[in-house]
Amino acid sequence: MPRNWAGTYEYTAPRIVDATSVDDVRRVLREPGRVRALGTRHSFTDLPDTTGTLVDVTGFAAEFELDEAARTVTVPAGIRYGVLAVWLDDRGWALRNMGSLPHINVGGATATGTHGSGDANPVLSASVRALRYVGADAEVHEVRRGDPDFDALVVGLGAYGIVVSLTLDIEPAFRVRQDIYTGVSWDAALAHYDELTSAGYSVSVFSRWEEPSVGYVWIKTRLDADDDLVPDTIFDGVRALTGDSPLGVEDNVTELAGVPGPWMLRLPHFRLDAQPSFGDEIQSEYFVARADAPAALNAVRALGDGIRPHLIWTELRTAAADELWLSPAYRRDVVIIHFTWFNHPDEVAAALGRIEAALEPFDARPHWGKLHGFDRAAMERVHPRLADARAVFERLDPDGRFTNAHLERVGVRERR
Repeated sequence: MPRNWAGTYEYTAPRIVDATSVDDVRRVLREPGRVRALGTRHSFTDLPDTTGTLVDVTGFAAEFELDEAARTVTVPAGIRYGVLAVWLDDRGWALRNMGSLPHINVGGATATGTHGSGDANPVLSASVRALRYVGADAEVHEVRRGDPDFDALVVGLGAYGIVVSLTLDIEPAFRVRQDIYTGVSWDAALAHYDELTSAGYSVSVFSRWEEPSVGYVWIKTRLDADDDLVPDTIFDGVRALTGDSPLGVEDNVTELAGVPGPWMLRLPHFRLDAQPSFGDEIQSEYFVARADAPAALNAVRALGDGIRPHLIWTELRTAAADELWLSPAYRRDVVIIHFTWFNHPDEVAAALGRIEAALEPFDARPHWGKLHGFDRAAMERVHPRLADARAVFERLDPDGRFTNAHLERVGVRERR
């Protein structure tokens, strides 16, 4: 059976169908049994899995519909962000933001609340203007921003149907430069955390929870002109003058030497034409209110010695609030605490227990597609609209064709 892109989860579904059209998806749903969508396999758990049929939607043709007057583009759900980005840039248009990996598909990323970074940038799901899906009745349905179910369905985890296309907001193309700063101390970062995260259009902090420095501050600056200046220092840190990657990988990272370039070659951390990230890895991630950032980060910082032997990197990012019911940024600006782990499943599970306990006072919400230990009760505590979303999914799919063990475990669908 196939595995997720990192090789750390093996799907158990007895059948996989490679769909290349909406009609292919409809044919599967005319047959009995449970069905789940499979994209670029970026999830790290059994979230996409099923006891029935997996429908791989990445084989749809890369055909896009650009509406310049409305500032939208309509895309197949299985298309990779990086492929769409090149097509848009060639025509003078851009997405507002991108995730660190351009390899992920639009449907799966938006369905799980995946994101980039930036104080003013919401998660990628907030750019969805409309979506089309094949429901349990094998018919095509469309929901648009402002419709009654829209805010439940965008971050919908495949819990109500197979999304086949999405309409996204776009804006005119722009240019970006990336700069790395080293030597920023924890004391300075936590005392001025809002100032740190607002230092660029998109800001990431890469840390291994060591002392006294936070690690590397990775700032992406949106440019009005290619000769826009950036500061040589930030607090007690200095700008690195080389383009060396701080991550320990070099040949798959986007240009870091402060060289201006197109948005789609600077907003992601990794290049589309190379293996993303580190490969054999596990990922976890938690979202807390930005106002709680210093206290939450100090709570995890106290665990550093215990988690560091199994940690490749932590990345700290931010996102703006939105109105999507199951978004990790629903109605609160967030700081995002991400962990890329070595493939040490037992040790990582133990570390997550300690991290989740430390973050419990801050009502941390886990990333839906990454490894965590939350059950239904824990999810209901931190997601105030979970019961409302579940009721929508149950109404649209009363026989549970799109449910699975994972969705039932975390309370997104009722147990059957």
